[in-house]
Amino acid sequence: MRVYFSPCGVGLGHVGRCIPIARRLLEKKVEVLFSTYREGILYVEREKLPFVEAPPIGFQVKPDGTVDFRKTAVNPGPFLASFTILKQVNAEIETIESFKPDVVVSDSRASSLLAARILGIPRICILNQFQVIIPRKKHFLRLARFADSVTLAIIGNIWTSGDAVLIPDFPQPYTISSGNLNIPKSYRKKVKLIGPILSVSPNELTTKEGLRRRLRLPLDRPVIFAPISGPIRERAFLTGILRRILLEFPEQYEIVLSLGYPNTDTKPVRHGNLKIYKWIPNRFDYLKACDLVISRAGHGTLTQCLYYGKPMILVPTPSHTEQHNNAEQAEKIGAANVIEQEELSKEKLLESVGQILESKMTEKLGKIQSEILEYNGLENAVEAIIKTAEKS
Repeated sequence: MRVYFSPCGVGLGHVGRCIPIARRLLEKKVEVLFSTYREGILYVEREKLPFVEAPPIGFQVKPDGTVDFRKTAVNPGPFLASFTILKQVNAEIETIESFKPDVVVSDSRASSLLAARILGIPRICILNQFQVIIPRKKHFLRLARFADSVTLAIIGNIWTSGDAVLIPDFPQPYTISSGNLNIPKSYRKKVKLIGPILSVSPNELTTKEGLRRRLRLPLDRPVIFAPISGPIRERAFLTGILRRILLEFPEQYEIVLSLGYPNTDTKPVRHGNLKIYKWIPNRFDYLKACDLVISRAGHGTLTQCLYYGKPMILVPTPSHTEQHNNAEQAEKIGAANVIEQEELSKEKLLESVGQILESKMTEKLGKIQSEILEYNGLENAVEAIIKTAEKS
């Protein structure tokens, strides 16, 4: 059996949830191949999995990490954007024809779904955002309405053109991506919420105290974990601010900051009570060992934190509507405090940390965790892929 993975290469989240599926399939003697680009390539390379590099695609970002929809719409422009998509589809057709997979698994990439459709190969789509969502700012209203109608009519049809659409999220009322899943009824029959796709479940790890001893983290004071993810330019501005703020945090806190750069040194640099990693390979050890997470509001990080029962302080990327919707939902559930990037300061962050640690948020998250641990997105995804491949 052969499975072709084509995750979006913008950031690490899409590739990050395809890798554990691929690992599980490899254990079952299934042959796999990845097709991705940009940051995704670095992650797949680090994991030493076979891959081909696809033509890159993405969006424009301002120096502060804000998504610049105006520049994205103008540059590369409609003609070049269409050309890039067609170039991606053509590249996918050539690679798929060469690899001859039994099923194509796309994570938020339309090009591979279109290519597989042309070649008549079974396909599965993994996603947590059904349509592109433009910020509802005054000068974006026309663009927003146009994007809504186009994506629902065209992209929605592409996402659901295959055998199944797998949403790696929890059922209501804990669906983190609920604000990003405006799915028309005609498409819903193929859509399934399967739970988050994690390489390591909290039950597979030793106790919180045992992990702290192994990781040389203090047992007598709160540990804050700040795994900053997302596209490089989106996270660079935030990591710069956080580094300055966390360097001034009082000694009563132990802080671990991960900059999220695969294929780099994994040895930390320590500044007092702040430990900075370029990359943490054992992310879930730190997630279980910590008391609180500070991060962007990417879907993967939020579902992981909820699954591990960890309260969050979220700083969504400015003008990134998906992240704002995620953050709003996490706050509604009672799992997070949200700080807008322009309001982020040492005083604001310290206040939020103290508020969470003194509240009953962790206790509430423990109860939520006991309800949602049964949703194993990894096993559900592997089962769906094998069933689809066997039907081909």
